[in-house]
Amino acid sequence: MDKIAAASRLHNLWDDAKAASMSESDKLLYRSNLLGSDKRVTNYGGGNTSAKIMETDPLTGEEVEVLWVKGSGGDIGSMTKDGFATLYMDRLQALKGKYRGVAFEDEMVGYLPHCTFGLNPRAASIDTPLHAYVPRKHVDHVHSDAIIAIAASVKSRELTAEIFGEDIGWLPWKKPGYELGLWLEKFATENPDARGCVLESHGLFTWGDTAEACYQTTLDVINQAAAWLDARMSGKPAFGGEARPTLPATQRQGIAARLMPVIRGLISADRHMVGHFDDQQAVLEFLGSAMFEELAPLGTSCPDHFLRTKIRPLVVDFDPANPDLDATIASLPDAVAAYRDDYAAYYDRCKQPGSPAMRDPNAVVYLVPGVGMITFARDKATARISGEFYVNAINVMRGASGVSRYQGLPEQEAFDIEYWLLEEAKLQRMPKPKALAGRIALVTGGAGGIGAATAERMLREGACVMLADIDAAALDEVTAGFAARHGADRVCGVKMNVTDEAQVARAFAETALAFGGVDILVSNAGIASSSPVEETTLALWNRNMDILSTGYFLVSREAFRMLRAQDIGGSVVFVASKNGLAASPNASAYCTAKAAEIHLARCLALEGAEAGIRVNVVNPDAVLRGSKIWEGDWLDQRASTYGTDKDGLEEMYRQRSLLKRSVLPEDIAEGIYFFASELSAKSTGNIINVDAGNVQAFTR
Repeated sequence: MDKIAAASRLHNLWDDAKAASMSESDKLLYRSNLLGSDKRVTNYGGGNTSAKIMETDPLTGEEVEVLWVKGSGGDIGSMTKDGFATLYMDRLQALKGKYRGVAFEDEMVGYLPHCTFGLNPRAASIDTPLHAYVPRKHVDHVHSDAIIAIAASVKSRELTAEIFGEDIGWLPWKKPGYELGLWLEKFATENPDARGCVLESHGLFTWGDTAEACYQTTLDVINQAAAWLDARMSGKPAFGGEARPTLPATQRQGIAARLMPVIRGLISADRHMVGHFDDQQAVLEFLGSAMFEELAPLGTSCPDHFLRTKIRPLVVDFDPANPDLDATIASLPDAVAAYRDDYAAYYDRCKQPGSPAMRDPNAVVYLVPGVGMITFARDKATARISGEFYVNAINVMRGASGVSRYQGLPEQEAFDIEYWLLEEAKLQRMPKPKALAGRIALVTGGAGGIGAATAERMLREGACVMLADIDAAALDEVTAGFAARHGADRVCGVKMNVTDEAQVARAFAETALAFGGVDILVSNAGIASSSPVEETTLALWNRNMDILSTGYFLVSREAFRMLRAQDIGGSVVFVASKNGLAASPNASAYCTAKAAEIHLARCLALEGAEAGIRVNVVNPDAVLRGSKIWEGDWLDQRASTYGTDKDGLEEMYRQRSLLKRSVLPEDIAEGIYFFASELSAKSTGNIINVDAGNVQAFTR
């Protein structure tokens, strides 16, 4: 517990000098961002903050009290001021006259827009009444692991009183909403000296007269709970001690890389899922513990945790003491099917008239003893965040089981939150997924012009992309640029030489670890050479064959292995060349290798069709600008072949084309995107020439 204890203390980061010139709304944002920046305070998207601020009414010019409160769907750690809803306090108070009781509390959400101040478009959240009716200027609501460990224990009320006395109150479990707001108001009014309240199985509310005082109170209460837990658990093995071994890191990663594509295939029949792997110490400690089998089926307690992680995780049948990965993989179809059946039974037991239709019955969290935690969701960020929420749940279970007994939410309460009509309405408002949402692409030659343009095109359409390239420096630069534009969750880079079997296998394993599998292979790595045949050395000939023929074989073979493991189809796109169809002078090695590449694609199209794996070819020509193969001797050699100079070569290529247009990397990327996407769902074994028209390269 020493490391946990040392890491559990929160430090006051409030800067008086920085806050001195801030308005009250600026201080609210400052406080919110400080709290949300530390996952020990609250999880991503969880909790909310508020302040009651005097503002000038835009119609009357009079000073009115306005509630600023985090709006629906925001994250206090990263939000800006437009993330707050603003509502007239007098109208919020007037809502009490419209309240018809618990059975009708959801209808109160429909009245909140009528309380909006300043035509603010930010929707108010379900927690708005809890902030509005506490009779203090500043209110925080957070989901600290230390607090929820107390809130989710069987002796929650007694432990809260033991730790905090009358300083912090306690309320029994109640689903968030209008009624809970009235409960909290009653407690705060009847206990004017209390600084906050623990909500059973939910979290913490604290308040204060200033933004800084409220922030400090939140930290103090969390630290007090953490210190109490540390003292009570000192010297005790977490979760009853170790019951099964943890495998070495390299072995864990190898096992996860094998499991993730198989699981992904089993759960992606309706929509492609993206995965995340986590083998941090907190996860491994839980998976190896004596209480793991007892606690894992209980699921999570806090509503924010539960909404992200489902009713319970799926425990994969794997024994790290006697590992048999093939047997585990063979058991996965039945395990996934059993989870779905169990989830459907849960839905049938708990559904009520008017409940939304059953959603995806597959698990979100997959626990592999001795290996780690795998999470799957519709996008990478959500998969990662779902894992973070389950780590929160692990921390909660550690604390609760160490001082009492952990309890999850009752099944019906869990269902009522998961299938809450207000949550359903939020889901229905989500934007339509992009064309490649949930798809995972590996692009070889990813740091070059065509590779980078292709990655950009796919990232814009929602795909996750693994860039593979032999040039480590260029790869790092390109990957960092994409991460800045599209988010670090969706793009990774791996150094890979396509002629090295081990490196190719490792690149696909890293893709599986990063995203869960692969759907699209863009085989684009290349070189170019030019010399008369009598001057072509065997080394030059072999280099062309190694990279442009053997390299494409090795990468495709590994892609087929993973695509077949997933069994949900896929798309392989070869970037070949006009030279694979039309001979060019002084380029026999290059042209022959490209011809072999095209024929390999035809062969693979035959082999992959029965598994829904499409294989197609894009043939560029004369892509000078932005293409790395033109940076070396190839440019000089081709200019010499055609009796021109560097500046004249692009013009020569343009003029010889039928359309008299230059071909750019972005043009090739469009052809690749066509074959990678569902636009070409019924095409395989095909070739698209992107060469501005070259009659010699006509395929028919």
